[in-house]
Amino acid sequence: MSATCGLCERDLEHGYLCPGCTLATARRLDAAPRWYEALAAFLAPAVTGPAVGSRTARAEAPLPLAEGPFVLRGPGGIVGVLEDWRSAMQTDRGWGAPVLEGDTARRVAVAARALSINLEWIASSWPMAGALAEEVRDLERMVRSVVAPTDPAERPVRMGPCPTVLDAQDTRCGAVLLRRPGEATITCRWCSTTWPPSRLLALARAQQDAANAVDAAVS
Repeated sequence: MSATCGLCERDLEHGYLCPGCTLATARRLDAAPRWYEALAAFLAPAVTGPAVGSRTARAEAPLPLAEGPFVLRGPGGIVGVLEDWRSAMQTDRGWGAPVLEGDTARRVAVAARALSINLEWIASSWPMAGALAEEVRDLERMVRSVVAPTDPAERPVRMGPCPTVLDAQDTRCGAVLLRRPGEATITCRWCSTTWPPSRLLALARAQQDAANAVDAAVS
């Protein structure tokens, strides 16, 4: 049987991840608890210009926390990604749902460890291995964009929160939207909504509507 690596697309004799991508994924999983800890030092908001859709007509108090690190340390960030993959892996192995307990730092460590110790099976036998490895790599890149930014021309540009409505209760996604160098279309990494150049004005309006809804709810 011939196959290709789900991450780098190199030819394989069997399995779903090549040895190099398996090792890289293992290292990233081992580093995940350190990512979570490192982001804590960047929670204080930076002084930046307004993002798309921000309100500049009136003076406002600064956000109490920096949006990017806050999202990565929140339920939909590192812990959410790792726990979702752990749950999917255990379901496909017939083990049932994992038990989630402890604070977020512990949950990150437990989920990363569970994936790491099953990585041999994941690489050789799980068709979702490539998607897992890709999402873990993307997490690393997002963390590095905060704690160890590269040349400014290579950094993703933050475009504000994703305003996509997720349910009938008008719950918004809220994940940070990033425009990456070389990518014209903005894609939300959490809900997968896409915003091509032709919809940037609609994005700004939707973000404004979401902000107005929050103001109305708290006033």
